[in-house]
Amino acid sequence: MTKALMEAASLYNDPRFLSKSEIRIRENKKRRLRIVRRQKIALFLGIAFILFIILFSSYSLMSVAQDDNFVPKCKYYKVLTVHAGDNISQLAQEYFDEEEYEDFGSYVSEICKINQLTDSNFIKAGENIVVPYYDEYK
Repeated sequence: MTKALMEAASLYNDPRFLSKSEIRIRENKKRRLRIVRRQKIALFLGIAFILFIILFSSYSLMSVAQDDNFVPKCKYYKVLTVHAGDNISQLAQEYFDEEEYEDFGSYVSEICKINQLTDSNFIKAGENIVVPYYDEYK
């Protein structure tokens, strides 16, 4: 191949002007570049996967860890008998837990729901009322 044809082939990147060995060399170079690109992608994905595993495992270990003084609380139910002059607010006052409920009103509404009461002020003496409360696990 003449020098002019070589320059024309390199300018236009046209394989018609290249010899068989030059075409083979060019194809091998493209193949090697594809292999290197795949290797870089595989390396990046491998590193990303390892970082994900490390972060996930460290987060899960930190979230599972508890204080040595941690005492779990469980929800229990107690049946109370209503006496004359009692109302739900007075009965609920003794068992209300600020850590477990947003406010006292939500606790009273839960008591009404459990006991199927439409009006929290209307209870009769002698009725049994179920009251939820939280305490240490027994």
